[in-house]
Amino acid sequence: MLYYALVFLVVGVIAAVLNLAGVSAVAVQISWVLFLVGIVLVAIHLITGRSVRAA
Repeated sequence: MLYYALVFLVVGVIAAVLNLAGVSAVAVQISWVLFLVGIVLVAIHLITGRSVRAA
């Protein structure tokens, strides 16, 4: 999740450098949402204390 947030952030920065304001705004907004979702998932994982167990 955080990987995709970083990818969209890079796309947004490249679009901003190329002066594509609409694409840049959308890409940065998507990256922000994905970052928040990723942080929430990490927080839930840390709070519940669950770990992956090998079978």
